[in-house]
Formats: sequence, structure tokens, C-alpha cells
Amino acid sequence: MSLTLAFSIFVFAILLSAIALTALGLWLLTKAGIIVDINGKLQLGQVILFMSLISLIIGAVTTFFSSRLPLKPVNEIINKMNRLAAGDFKTRLKFGDTMSAHPAVKELTTSFNTMAEELENTELLRSDFINNFSHEFKTPIVSIAGLANLLEAGDLTEDQRIQYARAIREESMRLSSMASNILNLTKVENQTILTDVSSFNLSEQVRSAVLLLEEKWAVKSIDLQLDFDEIVIEANEEMLKQVWINLIDNAVKFSPRCGTVELEILDMGENLCVKVSNTGSEIPEEKREKIFSKFYQADESHATQGNGIGLAIVKNIVRLHRGEIRVNSGNDITSFSVMLPKTQLS
Repeated sequence: MSLTLAFSIFVFAILLSAIALTALGLWLLTKAGIIVDINGKLQLGQVILFMSLISLIIGAVTTFFSSRLPLKPVNEIINKMNRLAAGDFKTRLKFGDTMSAHPAVKELTTSFNTMAEELENTELLRSDFINNFSHEFKTPIVSIAGLANLLEAGDLTEDQRIQYARAIREESMRLSSMASNILNLTKVENQTILTDVSSFNLSEQVRSAVLLLEEKWAVKSIDLQLDFDEIVIEANEEMLKQVWINLIDNAVKFSPRCGTVELEILDMGENLCVKVSNTGSEIPEEKREKIFSKFYQADESHATQGNGIGLAIVKNIVRLHRGEIRVNSGNDITSFSVMLPKTQLS
């Protein structure tokens, strides 16, 4: 808005200057006696001719300079935007020291460069995700194909046959989980209004999520601690179920063998706080905000399974419920706290 105002003032000043210069020229010509007749009166034809000539000259000069001064930064912006549109996310907007000192130009430059930086980061995350996801998607497919070939070849003991069949089932479920996460993320990202709201027992839902993941926490001998009373909430039941499954799954995944996972539900008046904590490695402070971005993985070594989608789904679902999610990590304990209103406004 301030940039538009500044440009409007500039154009208005040019117009005033042209009028003033034309008037000055007419006054000087009149004083010199060039555009008067024998009776000392101005001749209309001469006035129009000289006004047109002077206006043409002034207009040409002012257009020349105005196109080089105010339109030069506009052309620069258009050029940079075209480069961004073409995929050059490293492009940045920069003007001279004098122009950059103007608050409106400074604000424009900062906004443009911030946008370009975010696009560059998103593109890097997207590229990493494609590489990682392609690898993770290919691995179970190769495993399934190899195990199927072994089963087809025969000459297996009953124990081997059962073991291979179980591995095929596990890899198939892994593929299904990845596909479901992609679909769920796309759905919640494009959704702006919370639908299918109902009242249900939140405590029972959290316990159900724990049971669904029993195979994962049991094999690692995780010590599960559940600390909450019976709590009722008004929300989208299916969406919130995904939140607890993702958070508990992450807590189990990043806990060491024989570690501890604690689940709490705190009644805070109009809001509820669901807290999922686990012992184990900490999340560095500089990564705590990034972990909610889609495609981002805090474990850059990829020693643990994951594709950087789960927490992005969680954040979007919590956003739809007018809630907030926070992460704290220190002293070998990582906690995710989900703040949700007890009821949803209609």
C-alpha cells in the first residue's frame, strides 16, 4: 500500500512539474512578444501550437526519465518473479542503498526474499523426500518380490514358509501405511473446515491407539505409563485417532529398548492437553520447528523408518481443531503436547 502511494505521489509530482514548466514557457514567450498580435492580444492558434510543442517536449523528457527511475525497479521485480516461476529459487531481490532505505522498498525486498527462501527450502525438502520416499517405497517392493520368488521355488520348510509369508505381510502393511500417509496429508492440507464433529471418549481413543501399536512397543519391551481419567471431547474422531497413532508410534520408534513412553491427558478448563513423552535421544533445538514440515526427517541418517509425513499430518489436524502442538526435548526426554478445545464452535 505504501509503495503504491509513493508511486502515485511521484507521478502526480511529474504532472505538476509539466504543468508548471508549460505555464512558465508560455509566460516567457508572452514576455518576449512572440505569441502576441499587433493589438497585444494572445493568438489562440499560436497558444495551442506552442503549448502542444512544449508539452510534447516535456512529456518526452519526463517519460524518458520516469521509465528509467520508477519503472526500473518494477522491471527488476518482474524479472525476478519470472525467474522464480521458472524454478530459480536462489534468486534474490536487491536494490541500491538509496532506494533500499525507503521503508516500502525495504518491506517489499524482505517479503520477496523471504518468499524465495521458503520456496528454496521447500524445493530442497521435496527433492529429499522424493529420493527418500523412492528408496523406502522400492525397498519393500524388492523384498516382497524376492520372498515371493522363494515361496514359488518351493523346497522350503514349514517354518521358512511361515516366516516368508509373515515378512511379505509386514512389507505390504508398510507400503499401505506410506500410501495412506500421503493420502491423509493431501486431504488435511486441502481442508479448511472441520467436519464430522462428534462427542466421544478421548481417553478410550488414546487407549485404543496404544493397543493398535502393541506389536511395536511390546517387541522393544517399552514401559508404557498411562496417566489420565475419563475425558470427553468434541472433535472429528477419525482425525484425532491419526494424531495419537502418529505421536505414539514416533515415541515408540525413537525410544531405546526397555525405554519409557508416558501418556497424559490434562484437563485445563476449556481446553485439554494430551502429552506424549518418551525417553531416548533428544531433538536439537534448531530442528524442533522443522519436524512439523512435510518431508522433513530429524533423523538424517535414516536409521529409523519414516518418511517425514506423520508430524505434518498431526500439525494440520490440530490446526483444523483450533489447537496447538508443541515439542520439548531435554534431559533425554522428548515430549509432544497437544492443546485442544473441549468443544468446537459451530
